[in-house]
Amino acid sequence: MTFFTLALISAVALLGPLLTLPKRWNIPVVLGQLLAGLVIGRSGLAWVDSAEPTFTWLADIGFALMMFVAGSHLPLRNLDIRGVLKKGATQAIVAAVGAGALGVLIAAVFGTGHAPLYIVLLASSSAALVLPIIYSMKLQGPNILALTAQVAVADIACIVALPLAIDPDNAVRAAAGALVVAACSALLFVLLRHWEQRGTRLLVHRLSERHGLALELRIQLMLLFALAGIAAYGHVSVLLAGFSFGLVVAAVGEPRRLAHQLFALSDGFLGPLFFVWLGASLNLRELWDHPTMIALGLALGAGAVLVHCLNFLLHQGIPLGVLAATQLGVPVAAATVGNQLGVLQPGEPAALVLGALVTIAAAAIAGSRLASKQRKSSATNPAT
Repeated sequence: MTFFTLALISAVALLGPLLTLPKRWNIPVVLGQLLAGLVIGRSGLAWVDSAEPTFTWLADIGFALMMFVAGSHLPLRNLDIRGVLKKGATQAIVAAVGAGALGVLIAAVFGTGHAPLYIVLLASSSAALVLPIIYSMKLQGPNILALTAQVAVADIACIVALPLAIDPDNAVRAAAGALVVAACSALLFVLLRHWEQRGTRLLVHRLSERHGLALELRIQLMLLFALAGIAAYGHVSVLLAGFSFGLVVAAVGEPRRLAHQLFALSDGFLGPLFFVWLGASLNLRELWDHPTMIALGLALGAGAVLVHCLNFLLHQGIPLGVLAATQLGVPVAAATVGNQLGVLQPGEPAALVLGALVTIAAAAIAGSRLASKQRKSSATNPAT
């Protein structure tokens, strides 16, 4: 990899922000970056090689950092959300039950033998996508809080379950590695909370701010990379390490200055690089060579929307169910890890991402309807 290659990747990654400018589209930034990777990678012009070791290494760092940021954005300290956690968890369980039946059916129809993986995909939600939609459209109310709790529960559960589901033959090894990562994360939570309660973190923050040292960022990155190293040694994906440490930071409380620094590092360089790498590593030509994989992707996307809409039985509105079905992190992780392990069929990684795109398209429509309905309600009842 050369500096010219990095310049090319940074340039094409600008497609992500550009596609978000028309607000009515409600397109996440990552979609443009994935598209850019598809254009310059295996599916398109082949200007970059996704198998190049340095490119892959930087993408792994971006992957871990992206999952860390996603975990740190979960509102674990929000007391209002804790109050509706039971309702949100119940909704997540209903969706998971539906995913269990439909995942087995889809695996049988397409003959892939990946029922556990499909069950996790169908049951998953993406807090990294749903929460920005909620905030940007200013959606409010008890049902929205319950939806937030549902998405948080599903996101955490599916991130933990994915390493076990994607490689069932090594489930025992993956489970052992996941337990080690979880134990290390729990230890970090105890230490960081003690550090916070004693005021040590505040002292470090003031020292860092006074002298411009970025000490908190350096310490967080050190801990993140150490946990990722433990995960890699235990044959567990760095996605679990990044997400677990993100949850620790969310539970302890993330300083605003650190959040801004992480945003600059993740969204400014390593995150876009990861999504461009992922797009470049996908071969959409395999979808045309294996048209059943197109059908698989559409089935997974539509199936995810369907199982989450089962919560109408619990009086959750259909648009909220569609919004809860939004997914990206878990399918992207499945495609990434599946490629690395070589356990997916030709065209299957692209099918998983296609399924995620279906849910995002559906969520954009549902989010617009919810926002429009809320605006009309506010106009009719201005006092509320």
